Amino acid sequence: MHDADVLIIGGGGAGCSAALHLAKRGARVVVLERGLVGGQASGVNHGGVRQQGRHPAELPLARRSRAIWARMKELIGTDAEFDPSGHLKLARSEAEEADLLRWNAMAAEHGLAPRMLGRNAIRAQHPYFGEQVIAGSLLEEDGSANPRLLVPALARTARAAGATLLEQHAVTDLAHDGARFRITANGTEFRAPVLLNCAGFWGADVAKAFGETVPIEPLHPNMLVTEPLQFFCPLNIGVVGGDVYLRQIARGNVILGGGRGEGDASLPMSRPRPESALTAMNRAIRLIPRLEGALIIRSWTGIDGLTPDVIPVLGPSRTTPGLIHAFGFSGHGFMLGPAVGEVLSELVLDGRTDVPLAPFDIGRFARPDGVGEDLWKSRL
Repeated sequence: MHDADVLIIGGGGAGCSAALHLAKRGARVVVLERGLVGGQASGVNHGGVRQQGRHPAELPLARRSRAIWARMKELIGTDAEFDPSGHLKLARSEAEEADLLRWNAMAAEHGLAPRMLGRNAIRAQHPYFGEQVIAGSLLEEDGSANPRLLVPALARTARAAGATLLEQHAVTDLAHDGARFRITANGTEFRAPVLLNCAGFWGADVAKAFGETVPIEPLHPNMLVTEPLQFFCPLNIGVVGGDVYLRQIARGNVILGGGRGEGDASLPMSRPRPESALTAMNRAIRLIPRLEGALIIRSWTGIDGLTPDVIPVLGPSRTTPGLIHAFGFSGHGFMLGPAVGEVLSELVLDGRTDVPLAPFDIGRFARPDGVGEDLWKSRL
């Protein structure tokens, strides 16, 4: 039996960041991770560190996270190859250009300053784009980082601060005795008055164990990387609609994504799909014709959780005191993870946070009218 102040299920970016911030403030923390830290959504994504294109509800959280990324090396000993190169979101039609203008107007209310590039400017500044591209929105403070480096560094720093992180510890039983959570993993019972549900796609199972239902689907982002090419693209590139995205790293490789892989979350197992890879490659070539003929040297995917409105579940349980959720980041949680952990630590130790959490409340799925299509994310 192991007693703690806080138990965390899930060793991704949010879980390891929460462990770090809690341990630095003196809390006894245990993280239970079914695989390896950063082994699923936090470690297999595109690496975008972007505020651009986000749902307005996410922007306060993204703003806080961007400030943490600026001091990441001071916090965990590495910047995880963070490069504030700028994020350029492209429009391929007049309707998409109008969507960019609409989002930019909203973003200005949150203190952001995206800059529109029209057809002439984007041709002059980025001559590698094809004729399909008619405009773009550049947010210069955004960028990218290496997902493989972030979570292991958060975990190492959390351990150094006193947190206990246990990998290959799949949770097999969850209960609450009225005062404490009693969680069993690898035959050992762990007890604490507070439980943080940072279990990614499997967070819905944790919530269900305490009487809360979240309609969630597995999301397998289909990712590819090319051979090293002559360097030409300093920016993180996206498109309205999100059907393809890419960035070129200093070694010359182009990392690109689009479409979905496949998998079985019960194992867990995931793999990329050749059909999705081919579609993403063709879309990338239409954006940047010089990519035609580039060799793909690796492809991969993982498992994330997709909510109906494509924003996460974040905040206290409606049924169980001491249970706080942070899951369902729907393919865009990598950048947010450091701030989510900080917010969770504030909820635990201070009972409050200054980040507005009402839009992420788990109770939204129990409304009679349900959760409808989210136009911000479906279009941007």
